[in-house]
Amino acid sequence: MTKISVEPVVAPPPVRRQRLRLWVSVAAAVVVLAAIGFVTFRLTRTVPAPQIRQTLPQTYTIPGVAPVLPWPQKGQATVEIDGLGRLGSSGGSRPVPIASVAKVMTAYLILRDHPLGLDENGPTLTVSPEEAAAYPGQVASDQSVVRVVAGEVLTERQALQALLLPSANNIAHILARWDAGSSAAFVTKMNEAAAQLGMTNTKYTDPSGLEASTVSTADDQVTLARTAMQLPVLAQIVAMSKATLPVVGEVGNVNTQLGKDGLVGIKTGFTDQAGGCLLFAAEFSAEGQRLRIIGAVLAPGPSTADAFEATRRLIQASTGLLHKYKVVHAGEVVATLRGPTGRSTALAATGDVDVLGWPGLTYRIDTVGALPGRIAAGTDAGTLKLTASGPAVTTAVQATDALAPPSWWERVTQG
Repeated sequence: MTKISVEPVVAPPPVRRQRLRLWVSVAAAVVVLAAIGFVTFRLTRTVPAPQIRQTLPQTYTIPGVAPVLPWPQKGQATVEIDGLGRLGSSGGSRPVPIASVAKVMTAYLILRDHPLGLDENGPTLTVSPEEAAAYPGQVASDQSVVRVVAGEVLTERQALQALLLPSANNIAHILARWDAGSSAAFVTKMNEAAAQLGMTNTKYTDPSGLEASTVSTADDQVTLARTAMQLPVLAQIVAMSKATLPVVGEVGNVNTQLGKDGLVGIKTGFTDQAGGCLLFAAEFSAEGQRLRIIGAVLAPGPSTADAFEATRRLIQASTGLLHKYKVVHAGEVVATLRGPTGRSTALAATGDVDVLGWPGLTYRIDTVGALPGRIAAGTDAGTLKLTASGPAVTTAVQATDALAPPSWWERVTQG
């Protein structure tokens, strides 16, 4: 009978068993640590904020035929409603002489660099012997000037009144010297400021506008006027009918149309080369709101009377153009709010949104908000804004449904 021999099973040596157990333990520990790290990372990472997706168009253009104003047959003109936009322009964009309208930039720079409060007179400046000696020659050349004497002391406010009301060329140069050391240095500042304001078709060669080489366009001057009239003291002075100066006494405003058709400023101009010019601002009411027209008329004719008449027609035509238009109704869905896990809720306007304007005017539409992680139904979740060129028309928007932040499980399992 054949005997079967069975080899005994030899167990791994103790050292090998220990190594195997060690590697298994290490592998398990790595897996556990990786899992803990993954979960920790998912739970501690910043949860993306909910995102607003606007369902309204990005713009709204008031329907209808754009208005055509009674533009002057000659020269250039531009009209805008401050805070809304341009009503239009005529006469092209070729730079032309602007005469004493240039003094608006002079006044703007003085007040920008030497600000005054509405009840302040400001620092003083003294007329030099050379400036006083130039006066007779300026009168002989038929310039617009005020009488000055050597040693005369003017406050900044008085100098600005002399510059803007009787339109004194000599005061323009005195202010330029006081501010920048010389007229040439001040002209450099004038051109730098024009560039900063985007007045690309403007070049100043003197602070008074007497030189025909000081040129600009109606568009550029309206840009300047909009900015300059934001300075309360400048707006205050150009609306004055008269002022009193130390030597010459009482002086009147050469803008004889102040108060007519709502006119509140800002500067006339006239030379043989420039013709009649007027940079103007007028206030009026429309649909219960107080508004301001800003415009420029350059050389519609040879005299300031021509500029006054062209301005009168433009103001009267413009004030009747503005009406309200309803863009959004209360309760209308304007956007969707989507959370990081894909849940979403609609956003609805809490009130009607009416805009003021004229056919062809375009408003930009934006829905914005600083959004919390949890939003209850019916709570404000942002703002709907309609903007033309100034302050926006707004209404709050509310979530129609609740939107909760992701749970801890969603934060772990969803990317």
